[in-house]
Amino acid sequence: MNRNTKINCSIIPIIMLFAFTCTFPYTTAAQKLPAFKVKLSNEKIFSSSEISHNKPLIIIYFAPDCEHCQILMNGLFKRINEFRNAEILMVTFESDASVAGFVKQYQTAKYSNIKVGIEIPVFFFRMYYQLEHTPFTALFDKNQKLIVSYKDYTPLDDLIKNLKLLEKKQ
Repeated sequence: MNRNTKINCSIIPIIMLFAFTCTFPYTTAAQKLPAFKVKLSNEKIFSSSEISHNKPLIIIYFAPDCEHCQILMNGLFKRINEFRNAEILMVTFESDASVAGFVKQYQTAKYSNIKVGIEIPVFFFRMYYQLEHTPFTALFDKNQKLIVSYKDYTPLDDLIKNLKLLEKKQ
């Protein structure tokens, strides 16, 4: 066997493994809702076990001072009625003061389906979803299965379309 034959024989299993991996989807931990805790703006601890199983869940991981996050929030609150059938959890890694300012600015307390808080421990969501930037948005069905997620940019029209599709299935 010459040197080229040896190289070709060792590459074939790698190519086959790559082809197999690309052909058959696999489940990752990030496709289901992780067990988490969040300190809400009212100082209460909220955990994943308290999530409603009656409606979809939207998690928005954000930073109150992030320009892209502010664009998302401004757009979302202009269309907030389209999110009335979903539970929305807005999570950040920033300080209590930043969360308080955000809650006041967007008047989130007047929406019973919105919770805002700080992740426990800090950077839990960042590490779990391997995030490098904010905002990150994830839509889960009522069974806590990930339907779609958006890193960096959340197209609200697409998020709303996916949310409406979930509502029709229920």
